[in-house]
Amino acid sequence: MNINSLIQLLVILEECSNPEAAITELEQILRGCGFEYYALLRHLPQSPVQQNPEPWPASLAGRWPEQWPQLYAAKKYALIDPTVRYLAHAQRPFRWREAMAAFHKDAYQRRMEQMMVDAFGHGLEDGYIFPIHGRNGILASLSLAGKPIELSPVEIALLEAVARKAFWRLLDLKGEAQALETVLPADTPLTRREMEILHYLAEGMTSMEISKMLKISNHTVDWYMNGLQDKLKAKNRQQAVALAFRHGLIS
Repeated sequence: MNINSLIQLLVILEECSNPEAAITELEQILRGCGFEYYALLRHLPQSPVQQNPEPWPASLAGRWPEQWPQLYAAKKYALIDPTVRYLAHAQRPFRWREAMAAFHKDAYQRRMEQMMVDAFGHGLEDGYIFPIHGRNGILASLSLAGKPIELSPVEIALLEAVARKAFWRLLDLKGEAQALETVLPADTPLTRREMEILHYLAEGMTSMEISKMLKISNHTVDWYMNGLQDKLKAKNRQQAVALAFRHGLIS
């Protein structure tokens, strides 16, 4: 692996002027490092009514073997994927085999082994995952896969830096970084009524349903929701809920 190319990529990503250019540069270097497949996934907060572990919609960039995403979804592997489960607690980069070893006595061990057999059959023989953390936990991850590759500690450290740089640069270029970094101002706390509406909104209720629950008008509910979006600096209701989870306002 060319260590210099990884270092150079950190500079190149900063100079990219659009997401497409950044992804092209990232793919080129990763392929040069021997990784045929990869995925840069954003881990979005979910409300209780949105429990869907399927990672594909949160992909910022990636290239997988043909038919693998469809098979993965059809067999509901996201529910038992050892790498996904291990990632939830991982603080450092890890290899797929480490995740398998961690769950060797798990009730779903056989399904995990079958998933790895299917992955191998699609050219995903081995892989690494690089977690990207924020203030309140994991924000994203970079998965690298293909033929088995032995990475040195230095290479792992550089790829970890590349993962973080690529994630934040893509968010910057998409105009989404600022919302993710927004801190709720301490001098604009939410009122009791706003918190009530926020909780109902997180449960998937409509304005009409919330108005009936709180015995207030539809117009009043919308007025409160607009105020919530302003305070949270959210573009829409869905983002307001996501930011509320991120700031720990609801759980």
